[in-house]
Amino acid sequence: MHILQPKHTILKKEETDILLKRYNISLPQFPQIKIIDPALPQGAVVGDVIKIERKDEHGTHDFFRVVVV
Repeated sequence: MHILQPKHTILKKEETDILLKRYNISLPQFPQIKIIDPALPQGAVVGDVIKIERKDEHGTHDFFRVVVV
């Protein structure tokens, strides 16, 4: 993990379901991140939703990606 790399965490199934309902979308509509991306946390598998926390001068912002092949 590099100091400039944003924090990546795998969402639990319950958290993913809440996120899908909040934005009224389905899993294939999420932006994608490849399984070979070195930033992925250990244990990530295809279909997992990854929360990426980016920080800037205004605070922390969350971005979500679904893991694909």
